[in-house]
Amino acid sequence: MKKGIKIFMIVFLVLIILAGIAFVVVGNYFFDFALSADSSKAMVLDNNQGSDEEDNAEKTEEQIKEENTEKSELNKWFEETKQDVYITSDDNLKLHAYEFVNSNATNIWTIVIHGYASEGKLMANYTKKFYDMGYNVLTVDLRGAGESEGDYIGMGWPDRLDIKKWIDEIVNKNENSKIILFGLSMGAATTMMTTGEELPNNVKVAIEDCGYSSVWDEFAGQLKKLFNLPTFPALNAADFVTGIRAGYNFKEASSVEQVKKSNTPTLFIHGDKDTFVPFWMLDEVYNAAACKKEKLVVEGAEHAESSEVAPELYWSTVERFIKENL
Repeated sequence: MKKGIKIFMIVFLVLIILAGIAFVVVGNYFFDFALSADSSKAMVLDNNQGSDEEDNAEKTEEQIKEENTEKSELNKWFEETKQDVYITSDDNLKLHAYEFVNSNATNIWTIVIHGYASEGKLMANYTKKFYDMGYNVLTVDLRGAGESEGDYIGMGWPDRLDIKKWIDEIVNKNENSKIILFGLSMGAATTMMTTGEELPNNVKVAIEDCGYSSVWDEFAGQLKKLFNLPTFPALNAADFVTGIRAGYNFKEASSVEQVKKSNTPTLFIHGDKDTFVPFWMLDEVYNAAACKKEKLVVEGAEHAESSEVAPELYWSTVERFIKENL
């Protein structure tokens, strides 16, 4: 009898150890797949470019040529106008951004924040729009992206503290500065998460375009969509490993909880055909926000396409909201 109990305990302990190893292996796999900065397996290249092949299939040769010319001119402007600037994060990473000082002197700055698996230079179109409104622009490379250091993608959570440092950098140079935060997708989540922190009065406006309610919610949806897997145990394993390797957890990285603390007037934008950051997340963050707020729903727009589907409505709303709250 005692021998049987001993065998049972040994087998039970072995199973527990194997389960623990599997848990860590699965967690590391999903971390490397979704959050490793140098991973070639990123789920989505969210740079607002869309699928060029699909888009071009519906366009004439003349339209494609015209768009390529516009992109070439935009990239040329970006390269000729930018200045490279750097700061050091609280955890000692060298962070990079592109600075655009407007040819017409102004105290107004827009901080432009890119999306998942993207980088600052892929936000050239948004950068140019804000520059043409007469503002200075700081287009950042989030940690682990572009020219910034970092081994992992922050999904907005550690990035919120990095954005605070960029805000301080602007204010230190010009105490009279007025600052607008603008983010797309993961950059939108970063924007919302930043507004939940204690910010200087210089930060006047926030604009978030298709940001997620929380990292947990976003990954839960993608886990189901890409792998048809439930959140337990895969997402729990990834969350555990992320806590060890990156120092944050998916549930604490919540836009909803951060906007509850926000005092920054915020414009919430979302396309009603968005499935990557599901449309229902718009109401989650909008309803939770304690700040002055406005909502813009762009009909027919998929993820990060609102400015392309309805450019006049998009930019007129953005410009009006900024002017009302500066």
